[in-house]
Amino acid sequence: MMFKERFADRFTNVVAIFIGTAIYAFGLHYFVISNELMEGGVTGISLLLKYVLNVPPSISTLVINIPLFYIGWRNFGKEAMLYTIFGVVCLSFFLWVMELLIRNHWLIPFHTTQDYFLATLYAGITLGTGLGLVFRFGGTTGGSDILARIGHKKRGWSVGQVILIIDVIVIGSSFLYLPKEKVLYSLVAVFVTSRIIDYISEGAYAAKAFTIISDHANTLAQSITKELDRGVTLFPARGAYSGNNKEVVYCVVYRYETRRMRELIKSIDPQAFIIIGEVHDVLGEGFKTQ
Repeated sequence: MMFKERFADRFTNVVAIFIGTAIYAFGLHYFVISNELMEGGVTGISLLLKYVLNVPPSISTLVINIPLFYIGWRNFGKEAMLYTIFGVVCLSFFLWVMELLIRNHWLIPFHTTQDYFLATLYAGITLGTGLGLVFRFGGTTGGSDILARIGHKKRGWSVGQVILIIDVIVIGSSFLYLPKEKVLYSLVAVFVTSRIIDYISEGAYAAKAFTIISDHANTLAQSITKELDRGVTLFPARGAYSGNNKEVVYCVVYRYETRRMRELIKSIDPQAFIIIGEVHDVLGEGFKTQ
């Protein structure tokens, strides 16, 4: 039964990441590239290569991520990187499909010379919907996410802040090649994308607090520390009815890590009693520092 449940969960994750990357690739070609707008992270670098050197994003996205796969594999292990690799490969595949459809005039992108705000709005909606699905079901599209996680692990930097800094650098560099109006419209698209991601994935960079009552508290604590690279606190407790002494596991994770956390707990102790709470702000290592 446990094997069937884990297989069903992983199958659902794979299908959702597959669909999410398809939506993202569609939005990127249909709204962003056709109007020479920008994005952050590795996608933004791929767009610059497209605009300046006419390198297809399907190729540059995969090539740029390959060394990051190796770095991430060494730092986080294969289990944590599998969904990321799958997400990047799917994204590159669907970018290639969109390029093929457009080249053969089977898909006519939305191009405007007057209403860039409309293109910006729908770019943000489609990109956010695609990424939101990918994040919600445990995947990523590589790039700045891998670098941010390494920065957090090695230096203790905030994941969200590292991603923001990378996005600002990439989009800022586009001022050298694109009209400033398009760069400013791109910033609006990035903002809309982030809001849609929050809505779809229940807050990609907000947090959830897990309170876990289990007979395997120490094993859970060690696994969470190793697999998710999150700090864990153990509280001594005593059952009011049974009188038995137990330890309660308490841990705060980003919301996009919620699914991995639940799967990890289920794999170690299916009988664990879990309380998941909303966290509106977190200060400390791994989150905001002030």
